[in-house]
Amino acid sequence: MQALLVAAAVAALPLPSALLAQSYPARPVRYLVPFPAGDSPDIVGRLLGERLNRLWGQPVVVENRAGAGGTVGAAVAAKAVPDGYTLFQCNIASNAIAYSLYAKLPYHPLTDFAPISRIGTTSSAVVVHPSMPAASIAEFIAYAKANPGKVSYGSPGVGTSPHLSMELLKLMAKINVLHIAYKGAAPTIADLLGGQIPAGIVNVPALLPLVQAGRLRALAVTGAKRASQWPSVPTMAEAGMTGYNVTSWYGLCAPAGTPRPIVDKVQADLSTVLQAPDVQQRMNELVIDAAPTSSDDFAAFIRSEMSRWAKVVKEAGIPQQ
Repeated sequence: MQALLVAAAVAALPLPSALLAQSYPARPVRYLVPFPAGDSPDIVGRLLGERLNRLWGQPVVVENRAGAGGTVGAAVAAKAVPDGYTLFQCNIASNAIAYSLYAKLPYHPLTDFAPISRIGTTSSAVVVHPSMPAASIAEFIAYAKANPGKVSYGSPGVGTSPHLSMELLKLMAKINVLHIAYKGAAPTIADLLGGQIPAGIVNVPALLPLVQAGRLRALAVTGAKRASQWPSVPTMAEAGMTGYNVTSWYGLCAPAGTPRPIVDKVQADLSTVLQAPDVQQRMNELVIDAAPTSSDDFAAFIRSEMSRWAKVVKEAGIPQQ
């Protein structure tokens, strides 16, 4: 009898984390995306969720928790049980910019998360309505200087990468253009197409068909290289803004305290998925460069991004939210 009681007690003990990782995942995994359905982060999340589902043989359920530049979803993820069954598609807005922008951020971008891996990077683009008298960044800057405070631009929201990308351009070019914050890329683009705003800045994937159809005019992309789908559209640096280089990035994080063996397993499996030819092809179609990293390198990368954008927020005089 005593032997049976001991065996039962041992069976009730938590499994060592290494054994948990071997059996992980044993049930559906929640994959939080902090932006609306249909936006490029959501497209990426659903692509990876479907491929991880195939690899793991368990459902990966994408859940959209949009709002406040990605911080709503981040706050939900930070408070989740750290057992590996909640994954969070962290990003430049929620895990780098927000730390300097929000006075009462309900989480810390690093200490409340276990960084797993970067997923990929993409550029934004400055675009204008065809009626806007500017065919290049130089002409846009000249027009803005001739009309200080009278030119407006739209972005997907305060604290998003496109918003801060334009604020950086304003600092470097010494121009005064008014920011209009929308709740996502779709409403920004809708008002651009309708001519309610003359200019905007949005991640490239959402703009591709509209620029190719001539409904919007792309002036420059924010990253270090041109988009292959827009070979004639220069980078900001090529357009005269020497040293300008901004890419949005997506990554995968888990709540802090998630067992390291599980973090390592997810990192390895995500890297396998991102190296698959069909995934790379789809990412290329979305103008996203797959860029997986180790967990430690991703943590260091987030720290460097937090420092970079803190400086921009301060110099631009952006009020804390």
